Amino acid sequence: MVFSIPQLLIVLMITALLFGTNKLRNIGSDLGAALKGFKKAMRDDDPETAEAKKLQDTAAEESSAQNSSQAQKNGDQT
Repeated sequence: MVFSIPQLLIVLMITALLFGTNKLRNIGSDLGAALKGFKKAMRDDDPETAEAKKLQDTAAEESSAQNSSQAQKNGDQT
């Protein structure tokens, strides 16, 4: 059963009349937030991803520490 564009537009108009555009907008944003939360939870549950993130955070901290020590050395030399 395939719906054509005019049929889908009629259904959309009836839905907008029944619920109102503001309510539909709220439903859409709530659905988007729920999907975003679900995707984030799925990423967090993956042990390989969590381990990789920890390694990246550690590397970033070490890099930041090295950069600050380099800046201090450069400041002392001038």
